[in-house]
Amino acid sequence: MMNPSITSNIQSLTIPIAGMTCASCVKRVEKALLRVPGVSGAEVNLATEAASVSGSAEVTLPLLRTAVEAAGYSLPEQSLSLQISGMSCASCVNRVERALLKQPGVLSAEVNLATEAASVHALASVDPQALIEAVAKAGYAASLPAGQGAATEPKPNWQHSGWPVLIAALLSAPLVLPMAGTLFGQHWMLNGYWQLALTLPVQFWLGARFYKAGWAALRAGSGNMDLLVALGTSAAFGLSVYELWQQGPHTMRLYFESAAVVITLVLLGKWLEARAKRQTTEAIRALKKLQPETARVRRDGREVELPLGQLRLGDEVLVRPGERIPVDGEVLEGASHVDESLITGESLAVSKGLKDKVVGGAVNGEGLLLLSVTALGAESTLARIVRLVESAQAKKAPIQRLVDQVSAVFVPVVIGVALLTLLGWGLLQGSWEQALLNAVAVLVIACPCALGLATPTAIMAGTGVAALHGILIKDAEALELAARLDVVAFDKTGTLTVGMPQMVALLAAPGIAEAQLLAWAAALQAGSEHPLAHAVAEAAAARQLAIPAATAMRAVAGRGVAATLLVDNSTAMELRLGSSRFMQELGVACTALQAQADQLQQEGRTVSWLAEVFGSGSAAPAPRLLGLLAFGDSVKPTAAAAVQALQKMGIRTVMLSGDNAGSASQVGRQLGIDEVRAEVLPEDKARIVAELKGGGQHRVAMVGDGINDAPALAAADVGLAMSTGTDVAMAAAGITLMHGDPALVAQAIALSRRTVAKIRQNLFWAFAYNAIGIPLAAFGLLSPVIAGAAMALSSVSVVSNALLLKRWRA
Repeated sequence: MMNPSITSNIQSLTIPIAGMTCASCVKRVEKALLRVPGVSGAEVNLATEAASVSGSAEVTLPLLRTAVEAAGYSLPEQSLSLQISGMSCASCVNRVERALLKQPGVLSAEVNLATEAASVHALASVDPQALIEAVAKAGYAASLPAGQGAATEPKPNWQHSGWPVLIAALLSAPLVLPMAGTLFGQHWMLNGYWQLALTLPVQFWLGARFYKAGWAALRAGSGNMDLLVALGTSAAFGLSVYELWQQGPHTMRLYFESAAVVITLVLLGKWLEARAKRQTTEAIRALKKLQPETARVRRDGREVELPLGQLRLGDEVLVRPGERIPVDGEVLEGASHVDESLITGESLAVSKGLKDKVVGGAVNGEGLLLLSVTALGAESTLARIVRLVESAQAKKAPIQRLVDQVSAVFVPVVIGVALLTLLGWGLLQGSWEQALLNAVAVLVIACPCALGLATPTAIMAGTGVAALHGILIKDAEALELAARLDVVAFDKTGTLTVGMPQMVALLAAPGIAEAQLLAWAAALQAGSEHPLAHAVAEAAAARQLAIPAATAMRAVAGRGVAATLLVDNSTAMELRLGSSRFMQELGVACTALQAQADQLQQEGRTVSWLAEVFGSGSAAPAPRLLGLLAFGDSVKPTAAAAVQALQKMGIRTVMLSGDNAGSASQVGRQLGIDEVRAEVLPEDKARIVAELKGGGQHRVAMVGDGINDAPALAAADVGLAMSTGTDVAMAAAGITLMHGDPALVAQAIALSRRTVAKIRQNLFWAFAYNAIGIPLAAFGLLSPVIAGAAMALSSVSVVSNALLLKRWRA
């Protein structure tokens, strides 16, 4: 609940508090708030779960939030999306952002000119209607999206259609024809009153949008492109009306065509720009349209066709050959090949059979499939992909901050230059008509639209293309940082290797039967999801061994597992299964099998030892070696090519593995990895990533798929997670690779470099256009009509350049 009278310089504020349970909580929150500099009073109400804070103007919401969080509580928050209409340039973006940030409870606000959307992070008590009203006061219109993730695209209104452009062109054509006639030696002029009649609807009907938006900007104490166009065309129109009144309808000193043609060209530029911007979101729209609207469901022994909104988890869905799969599910019956290319970027159809997972939006091949629904609506894979891409497109890249700073002062500076141009030509040359025309040219050519569109359009196109190739970029910062990477660190198992090892050797110590050794090892691994545990379970199942019961099972991080085993329902054994390091720490003598273990490790096998321990006291017998198990895991077919592709890009490759040095080195040599770090504990991976950064000298990416990779993924400049891994890894990563192909790493970096290059090209041309155009206009070398055409061309060229990213191929 927010106090509506609060402004950014608050005197009193009411904030919601989450997590309080009793009176002691109230006192802790009050004490925490009173310690904030500038707070003079704080009262917390447990019943309303809110705090009333009073203080000086120095007290801000972020300071209060930090204090509450430090006390162990939180301010409930929400994320809102608003559709914004009426924006035309980067100055509009800044004004809408400032209006939103002034609202009590708003923590952050990012506005994207290209998508015409605002992403607002605010306290949960903030009313979206208050945000809509704040945007309206700033001179724009805002609304909540009708349906998040809807596949339908809102139809453009009349103002954004091509009709205003066509009508303006038809009305302006008679004004331009006399100018064209002079090229062929024909000199004639349309009657001045006819010129006025043709220009009036263009200026004040079709051009009304510029007056409305310009006036709103003035009321808010800032300026934008619409204000420049309104001022410039109004000056040309006003001068023409004055001359018509003074000199009559046959005077040659009329400039109606300048006003009408400039508005026509600006409308044309905005229409072309809008069409081009829609193309930058084609990828996200294509993803949204993948999911069918209905599904064929088997209920009560019969098949019925139902809208997706009526489906429930566990429903049985029938998918015929050639149909698009409507929901995420698990195969209950049937087998087929499924085309997931538009979702994962995997070009080949994937074989699916019993218990395999399928993704909604993929296309079924030749077989009939019966699926059990595992995810619906916002939790489906397709919906999460769309949200991730939309989130990335809404975020600003770090490079955009410079543009925002420049655009904030751009319009006032341009108006100042136009005034200097007017006074300079008028006072020094004595030609106030020419002075006014030159000032109009300055106002018209200096449109900041290109600056505002340079970065977001490239990001939208880049992230959209990436999504179609199976690369999900979480935010614009990850996209920009990926372009500067010079070191890539890989986890081994499941990332560079298939991650499905098989047991290739079973060696028992003297006096121990191999079947007994395998049964004991399988008991310790029961219930584990580790790839080696699956290999042991499969080997034991293949021999049809009876697995004894294990109790007190626990994982020893980076080393192995421990458990108590009941043998013959009477004898208890304390067993340990794990790495050579684990055996050394336990004091297990591995001499009997060491030679065989060394040979297996040289062959690139992973060795696990099984031992029995007898307590920890000095009188306890020494641990007894029971045997070893060796596992082999094949490298992924594309791993070597992926490493070579990175090295050709000038990127050093590093492999981090918890396996022994022999096994890790074997894989490293096979793939051509530059550096191999073996026997790395999970907690050490983040430290090694920090070492690779070299104090900021290198930009490092981490590629992984497991829970144990999450700290390293977060510690890296850019984390890349395989979607075949865990949700924890994907949450910690900035980029998710939608199928377990290491080749996507190089593709992600290459696309990031291409996108950032487009951003830099766009910014260069946007700045260069203004740096060249404004002086030319100020010195009288550009007419208002040419300036209008150049201004329209600048925005269209920036968006068109970004659209070239759609042609990117892996």
